[in-house]
This record gives sequence, structure tokens and C-alpha cells, in this order.
Amino acid sequence: MPDDSHEQNGHENVPSRQRRRFEGISSRAYEHPADRSALVALRKLSGFDTVFKALSGLLPERSLRLLFLSDSVRVSDQQFAHLNDMLRDACYILDLEKVPPMYVNQDPQPNAMCIGLDEPIIVVTTGLVELLDEEEMRAVIGHEVGHALSGHSVYRTILLFLTSLALKVAWIPLGNLAIMAIVTALREWFRKSELSADRAGLLVGQDLKASMRGLMKIAGGNHLHEMNVDAFLAQAEEYEAGGDLRDSVLKILNVLPRSHPFTTVRAAELKKWAESRDFQRIMDGHYPRRSEDKDTKVTDSFRESAEHYTNHVKSSKDPLMKLVTDIAGGAGDLGGRVRRGFSGFANGGGSASGGTASEGTASGGGTTTDTTEDRRPDDE
Repeated sequence: MPDDSHEQNGHENVPSRQRRRFEGISSRAYEHPADRSALVALRKLSGFDTVFKALSGLLPERSLRLLFLSDSVRVSDQQFAHLNDMLRDACYILDLEKVPPMYVNQDPQPNAMCIGLDEPIIVVTTGLVELLDEEEMRAVIGHEVGHALSGHSVYRTILLFLTSLALKVAWIPLGNLAIMAIVTALREWFRKSELSADRAGLLVGQDLKASMRGLMKIAGGNHLHEMNVDAFLAQAEEYEAGGDLRDSVLKILNVLPRSHPFTTVRAAELKKWAESRDFQRIMDGHYPRRSEDKDTKVTDSFRESAEHYTNHVKSSKDPLMKLVTDIAGGAGDLGGRVRRGFSGFANGGGSASGGTASEGTASGGGTTTDTTEDRRPDDE
């Protein structure tokens, strides 16, 4: 990276590193198929951005900005300079024209987020800064810059606002149901957007091992000497393939209140993408440019998303996904398979077992709901 190129677009003093830069890269290059199709469709809607910006008067964005400005530390050359270098480096690599402001907030929970309607702001907690090493943190900041480049901060801000609103109107049955329906849909999209941002973090850090380490630390704390990447990924394989139809249903119930996919699943998804031809083509300099975004067809993105889900269902080892594949293929004795899959719910032992699982889910779900929206990291 020549020094004179660092003087452009507000990226002065970007640290010189042997990392590839993706000039003019479109977020479509790294976005998860489901995330990408939803975003392209939303962006194509006439007046969509205008309507959302009109909501800025109702959303507490200004209050959030003032809160972080007054009660957090703004990253700069004078404060958390090493994070500031990483931020500028990430924006330079992904060619994000304007470097978003970043704040460090005192909070022992490892967390990060990218929010804002008019302009994105990035917030990381002290718990996260203290947990990760330099290369792991670089992937995290790249993750957040990926959110900014994709425009995720707008929808994330709305999700946070609606989640808060749902709590305030919980005593109004119909009002709460209507809001929670929207929140559930936004969470489903946001889980896919996290997979996209993980990919952006890898493009910035260009170190898969560091990305894997960061995810393991998010799951198990700063005890890398006690953890193993292969064993961690094996957990994702066991989670995907293990159990019966009851477990498949419990997996769905477990993930519904979360804004993030499970950590082992994210690690497995990122490793799979890092080994794909799509990733290699980006690293070789072959990727869609932002200048081509206006020519993007919604139908093409929907087709890619449909193909992704079709391949996912076909290759999945999850019992429910296998059942869906059999139904689509016209396999026989499906009624018997369903009855056998759920037989545990019909007998006393199964009920006790199912009850225990559900009770654990409710307990864990409550914890997850509390920490996911406000605590679980956007970064990892």
C-alpha cells in the first residue's frame, strides 16, 4: 500500500500492512445470500430510505449519540490510538469513504455494535477490548465496518428501538403482538447480517485463525490454552446433526429471541466461506463494485438466496431438514417418521426429558434475550 494512497478519503496515517485492499468493493461481495436479497429488495423500494429517515425524529438516535459522547471515550489519535489505527485500516481496506466515529464504553461484557440512521457509529465495550488480542480485534472492527458499508446500522437502530418499545407496551396484548412480529422478522434478518459482517471482518483481518480465536473467546472467555479450534468446530457439527425432531424444534425456539446466530455455527459458516471459491475470487481481485449496485436485479438476488436455501436444506444433517427434503422428494412413510421423531413427547419419560430441555431453554432464553440485544457482541 503506497503511502500517498493513504492520504485519500480521510484515511491519513493508516498503518502500512501487507493486506490486500478492495477498492470500490460492494457489500454484495461478502453479504450472506439471505441478507443480500433482503437488502437489495429494500433498497429498490421507491422512497424506502426517505421513509426510514423520516422516523429519525421518533427514534432516540440523537440521544444515543449524546450519551456516548458524554459518557464514553471517543477513539482518536489521543485516545485508544491503536483502535483508531485499526478503524482507519479497516475503512481503507473496504474502501469506506468516511470513517465512522467509534467509542469505547465501560462495560465488562464483551460487546460491539454499529448503529445510527443518518451516519453509523461504532461502539465497543471495555470487556471486548480486554478480551481480544490485536488481530482478533482487527477482525471485530472489520466486522463493524462491514455493517456500516452494508447499511445495517439503520435497521439495527430500528430493531433496538422496537425491542425497547415492545417492552414498554407489553401490557397491551395486540400492540405487543404486532411489534413483536416485526421484531422477530428483523431478528431473523439480523442473524443473517451477522454472517455477512463476519465475512467482512475476515476480509479486513485476512487471518482466519484470528477470526476463529475471537469467536472461541466470545464463547469461552480468555482461555485459549484450554480450547481447540477443531473441537470447537466439531461442536457445530454435533449441534447441526445431533438429536431428533424434538431437538430440531428446540433449536428453533432457542434461536428466536436472539439477534445473533450461535457462536459455533458462526465459526463453521465463516470457515466454510473462507474455503470457498467466492472468497478466493475476492482475494484475487474479482468482486462486484459499488458502481455496479444500481444495475443489480432483485430477481437475481432472490434466485441466489433460493439456491442457497435449497442447497442448505439438501446438505443439512438436521432431522427436520432431512424430513423437509423427504417431503419434497415424495418419500414414503413420512407419517411414521414424524410419529417416531416426536415419540418422546408422548410418553412420561419423554415428557420429563422434554420438560427439562424446555425449562433449560426458558432459563437460557431469558438470559440470552437480556444479553443478546444489549450484551452479545455484534463483532463476533
